[in-house]
Amino acid sequence: MSTLSRKDVAHLARLSRLAVTDEELDLYAGQLSAVLDAVAQVQKAPVEDVPPTTHAVPMTNVFREDVARPSLPRDAVLAGAPAAEDDRFRVPRILGEEQ
Repeated sequence: MSTLSRKDVAHLARLSRLAVTDEELDLYAGQLSAVLDAVAQVQKAPVEDVPPTTHAVPMTNVFREDVARPSLPRDAVLAGAPAAEDDRFRVPRILGEEQ
């Protein structure tokens, strides 16, 4: 069982640039010790024969096949735009770049 002291928690708080009260030092010391104990228990699990995985369950691609399909004619799309120029949407300049 690992136990963090108030001094350890104060040091961690200082490194993290957190302001903590004396009461919080006591509270966090107990909470952080419990977290470290839980991590220590997980580290004891026998995982030598477990292959590494990226997900807990098998993943399959759920995307549809990428196939070109007919779409709206350009004129119809641009007719619904607030502004169009040279067969393209016209949008306000945002970067202030030279043309």
